[in-house]
Amino acid sequence: MQAPTESSSAPTRPPAEQVTAYSTWPPLDRTQTTLLGLTALAYLIVIAGVLLDTALVDLDWWARLAQPYHRWPELEPLLSAWVVAGQRGPSAIAAGGWLVWRACRTHNARPLLVMGTALLLLNVTVGTVKIVTGRLGPHYAHYVGSAELFSGGTIFPSGHTANAVVTWGVLAYLAARWRRTGAVLAGATACSIGLTTVYLGTHWVSDVLAGWAAGLLVLLVLPLAEPLLATAADRLAAHRRSRRPGGPPAGP
Repeated sequence: MQAPTESSSAPTRPPAEQVTAYSTWPPLDRTQTTLLGLTALAYLIVIAGVLLDTALVDLDWWARLAQPYHRWPELEPLLSAWVVAGQRGPSAIAAGGWLVWRACRTHNARPLLVMGTALLLLNVTVGTVKIVTGRLGPHYAHYVGSAELFSGGTIFPSGHTANAVVTWGVLAYLAARWRRTGAVLAGATACSIGLTTVYLGTHWVSDVLAGWAAGLLVLLVLPLAEPLLATAADRLAAHRRSRRPGGPPAGP
């Protein structure tokens, strides 16, 4: 009877190069770096335009006084329902449900870690600007030139818009086979969510512009976190295998 070979008797372990594959990823390429720089510049320009009371604020007031929800009231029921796709709770639940299913199916926690990291970055960065600017929404500004800045509001940048960019953008980022199609759908969703908030009068135009930029910055920075996320996912997978009956022993 032939003795069992080493490969048939030894417990199956992922090769070392597989565990550390992401740690050798190159930094952002030239195109990604350029997009990151341009997006950051656009974000700063919008913030400065609001704080310095430039023509961007005039555009805000023009859209506020136009009152599109009064001009086209028949669209309000549909758009009021559609804007929910940008709210943190409903969108996170929908995306999280799919990511949990995918993680269970592939036995890989990376999708959940990527989404969690993206939402954490979004909350910290957007939340900080909201607190610092303290801007009030259009419904609280009753006359042109009213002091809506530094008044204790949390409207700038648009959280609805930034969340739509990040949540649906991350899903497109994770959908490797359908990434291009997903990116188009995510972009269309984020654009329509932002414009819908302007139609409903819940956000200024500059809120939406800043929200688009803030969300895109998170997506562009996210690949830099991939080595850490991949390592964490590999360790979770190894820990899960070590707890199975007959699995390889846990490491020191």
